Amino acid sequence: MSGGAKWSAPRSVPLKFRIRGAEMNRLEAVSDVVFGFALTLLVVSLQVPRTYADLIEVMRGFPAFALTFALLMVVWVRHYYFFRYYGLDDPVTIVLNTMLLFVVLFYVYPLKFTFNIWLAPLTGSRIDPSTTMASSDSRGLMVIFGSAFAAVYLVFGAMLWHASRMRDPLGLSAFEVARTEWSLAAQLLNAGVGLLSIVVALLLAPEKGGYAGYVYLLSPVALNIHGRLWRRRRRALEEELAPRPL
Repeated sequence: MSGGAKWSAPRSVPLKFRIRGAEMNRLEAVSDVVFGFALTLLVVSLQVPRTYADLIEVMRGFPAFALTFALLMVVWVRHYYFFRYYGLDDPVTIVLNTMLLFVVLFYVYPLKFTFNIWLAPLTGSRIDPSTTMASSDSRGLMVIFGSAFAAVYLVFGAMLWHASRMRDPLGLSAFEVARTEWSLAAQLLNAGVGLLSIVVALLLAPEKGGYAGYVYLLSPVALNIHGRLWRRRRRALEEELAPRPL
């Protein structure tokens, strides 16, 4: 180099998603309405307390309400970032999004009912599983819950698979393709846990079907391992895509 100019290595490009859906489209608008309606169903299902005892009973149902609310918001956040990252509004995305909204609305009551049953012994709620449902009904409850749980993540997986197929029109970078594939695998892992719980519930005696709920403890374990593998993949991508000095 001449003129006493100092050479400096070019800065590495941060590995992150480019926002393609900065503006909300009509597909997202109607989706937000449906998510809002699903949350409204949770509130409507709560009876207005008439006495102090009724108020205490409603408060005992708060943990189940909070968990249901939190899981619905997790689904909404995934939905939000999907449209921020990919900005898709083609016919395939419309169909898959419609399927997701349908499942979310179906998911509300089984989700809250299941949490009410599971948490009743801890919260002291008047909901008594032995009177609310027969012992043999626990298998059916796990099948219903597992079906909705798996369906949500299978639809998310299908949406990510479609986004991966659209990598060229979307102009996805190597990092974005890798991240999309990682997210797709994560959705399939969650869906697999839900399907496994259904299989376990069907294999167990009807009165012991509730034990299939413990299968969902596999989800955080599997996702933790999956996340570690992603961090290794990310580091490898950073090294591969880092600029080299001339």
